[in-house]
Amino acid sequence: METLFSIIIILASILLVLVVYIQNPKGGGLSSDFGAAQQIGGVQKTNDFIDKATWSLAGVVAVLSIILTIKMKSPEKVKQEPVQTEQGQTTPPANSSN
Repeated sequence: METLFSIIIILASILLVLVVYIQNPKGGGLSSDFGAAQQIGGVQKTNDFIDKATWSLAGVVAVLSIILTIKMKSPEKVKQEPVQTEQGQTTPPANSSN
C-alpha cells in the first residue's frame, strides 16, 4: 500500500509541476496565447480547469503524504541484554549507531 501511495504522490507531483508551468503568474496564462478566442469563453474554462487541477493535485499530494506518514511504522528498538565478561562482571550493551 505504501508503494502505491508513493507512486501516486510522485505522479501527482510531476503533473503539478507541469500544470504550474502552464500558468502565468501575472494572470495571463493560456489566455494570452489565444488572443481573440477569449471572447468565446473557451479560454476562461481552460483557466478554470487548470486552476482546479492545480488545487486538486496539491490536495492529493498533501493528503497522501500525511496518510503515508501516519501509516509508516517506526523502527522498533531492539532490547539488548548486558554482556558478561570473563571475570563475571556485567557491562551494559554498547551503543550502536545503526
